[in-house]
Amino acid sequence: MNGANTHDEIVSCASVITDEQAKFFLNNGFLILRNIIRGEELRRLRAAMDDLTASGSETVREHPDFAYGSGHRTGRSVLRRIEYVIDKADECKALLGHPFILRSVEKLMGPDYIPTWDSMVLKLPREGIEVPWHRDAGTECVGDTPIFNVDYYLDAADEDTCVWVIPGSHRWSRAEVDAIVQQRDFHQETAVPALMRPGDVMFHNILVLHGSPRNGSDKLRRVIYYEFRAAHVEAALGPHIPEYIPLKQRVLLDCIERRKTTEYIARTEEPYEYQPPAPWNTVVREAASKPKTHRYPHGAYWRR
Repeated sequence: MNGANTHDEIVSCASVITDEQAKFFLNNGFLILRNIIRGEELRRLRAAMDDLTASGSETVREHPDFAYGSGHRTGRSVLRRIEYVIDKADECKALLGHPFILRSVEKLMGPDYIPTWDSMVLKLPREGIEVPWHRDAGTECVGDTPIFNVDYYLDAADEDTCVWVIPGSHRWSRAEVDAIVQQRDFHQETAVPALMRPGDVMFHNILVLHGSPRNGSDKLRRVIYYEFRAAHVEAALGPHIPEYIPLKQRVLLDCIERRKTTEYIARTEEPYEYQPPAPWNTVVREAASKPKTHRYPHGAYWRR
């Protein structure tokens, strides 16, 4: 991946992605942005995720939010994913309120978006779990706007640890997808490595094919994933019931407010203002619309 194809420039002073970047994302199914999370915010996020990584590796193996796989060297249980990180760390709450990211999500998806999934995926040193070619979900819940993840890189990702992406595969047929999913070779002719630095961010459409090989190196790679979906699509197609929408809007509003008073966020930062249109603006108009929790288990809100 070179700068001409992935918008490798420094974007730390921007308020939203450009029209060119939006077009690149819509055409290719992914977009890499450099130097978005930096300084003390990046340091605090990494420290908080250090604590979660240590807990998941040592003490909470029976907790449903911590997922494991078999290490390819020893066969031992190896931490690979932690769910609901917004609930687990105040640093992740402030991250959800990041104004550049939210303005960019709105530009790509429209103003009625909600946050859905939040997790951290890990490739631990020497026994990082392989993630085969996949889409994050099927097409059955995709409507007239893209569904995508915002991937926050806490560590560098080189060809030993990075995600590989097939540009444009979010537009492929099921047959085209199945032909790649059956293969284990990540060095496909059309695949590109997402080479990242700490603080870089990637947007990726849930339908774009991506995956990563085993990590046999001594390098650690952690990525925080926040997924966003449009409320009008969620209400029509799911996968959650409509009652899920205002709950996640309260989470988003709370995190935007928290970011305004987070000590390590520059006071010169212009906060994001969430203004979804009717009928999705009821929660915004409510006084003291605080969430009861920041963890709403997906299984409790699936459509039956």
